[in-house]
Amino acid sequence: MTKESLTRPDSPVSPSEFRQSLGNMEASATPVKIILGSSSMPRRKILAEMGYEFSVMAADIDEKSIRKEKPEDLVMAIAEAKAEAILNRLPIGDYIKEAEPTILITGDQVVVYEGVIREKPSSREEARRFIKDYSGGQCATVGSVLVTNLKTGFRKGEWDRVEIQFHEIPDEVIEKLIEEGIVLNVAGGLIIEHSLILPYVKQVVGAMDSVMGLPKAVTEKLIKEAL
Repeated sequence: MTKESLTRPDSPVSPSEFRQSLGNMEASATPVKIILGSSSMPRRKILAEMGYEFSVMAADIDEKSIRKEKPEDLVMAIAEAKAEAILNRLPIGDYIKEAEPTILITGDQVVVYEGVIREKPSSREEARRFIKDYSGGQCATVGSVLVTNLKTGFRKGEWDRVEIQFHEIPDEVIEKLIEEGIVLNVAGGLIIEHSLILPYVKQVVGAMDSVMGLPKAVTEKLIKEAL
């Protein structure tokens, strides 16, 4: 399986450019049946904005049971486990017989802060600590995409890393985020596209859609290879 880091922009992305990019994800899809192995709303949004029609099927695995030392290995291993869990619930024989291929897309994401892997916060207190750590500092997201062609059995995945720097985040903003609760459902309690956090994003080096959970360029590349 290929695990390669992707070329990132030479210059950082400003928050204003980040806002613009959220609304400029161009549709460039070719006809293909797709199953998105994730219930994540951001991933669904990005895939739809790419122009694809798809069905959704959550893997429902115990991600905490999968442990790896390196974040890149962890997100790839979890993406593999999600794919296997979903494949075990599908009538693969039927997909093999179909004329058109069906592509299953799975993935995972973690945040890395000072070399430590961060997954979804286990409590409000942990989410608060996570965000306070980012304030005036930096972190990175490491995300994976894995595509499986259900007709041919082809499978390939890649990972992507994005570096993020922050201005100081006021305590009242952090408390609003905690009260809202959405940060409890995302890796590292990090959701930089949120209207409360975005003004405090200093710069982003990498693909913005990758930060949101599904790197568009990687996904498009892998789908084309799978077909």
